[in-house]
Amino acid sequence: MTKLNLSADEVLTTTRAVRKRLDFDKPVEGSVLEECLHIALQAPSGSNSQGWQFILVTDPEKIACIAELYQRAFTAYEAGPAQPTKIHQDDPSMKETQQRVLSSAKYLADNMAKVPAMLIPCCVGRIAEANLPLAALSASFGSTLPAVWSFMLAARERGLGTCWTTLHLNYEQEIAQLLGIPDDISQLALIPIAYTKGTDFKQAPRKPLDGVLHTNSW
Repeated sequence: MTKLNLSADEVLTTTRAVRKRLDFDKPVEGSVLEECLHIALQAPSGSNSQGWQFILVTDPEKIACIAELYQRAFTAYEAGPAQPTKIHQDDPSMKETQQRVLSSAKYLADNMAKVPAMLIPCCVGRIAEANLPLAALSASFGSTLPAVWSFMLAARERGLGTCWTTLHLNYEQEIAQLLGIPDDISQLALIPIAYTKGTDFKQAPRKPLDGVLHTNSW
């Protein structure tokens, strides 16, 4: 395994949602994935709960089954109000970017069955059914998602591409049955993983800070 030796700032600003540049033909070593997960376990969690659970899927047949469900979910998403080209319509300068995002998302959906590995982060409890107060809901997600982001950053440093996706949650129960996930566990995301075609990822275009920053009052 070769590390890219990126600085902390470089890793943080160039860890992209990788879809079209995933290399489906190059195997991903289990030892590399475990190394990234060991780093993920160093993430902070509320009250040091460490309530995260991770399912690593490398079985091609199971990946194919999940990919089929993901494709179904993407078809509905593409026709719905939340797909990328229907966001930022108040800003014409974002139109081309959003079209690229949709094209990239469609490519991933069409090729999900080819990824060599998937990571499904989970947490204890049925979040969607618990009617939790905001503080408890925030604590639950906030105690798991930093670990997932740490995994994605560690993967970037090792030449791996990842992408945070959630469309499979439309079929959470079917996937839980496929993977033997207990009834009291919630899936939070699906992270496809593969080596990337090239490693020269750049900073993404973002709206200015002054449009989202509020100091002392809104």
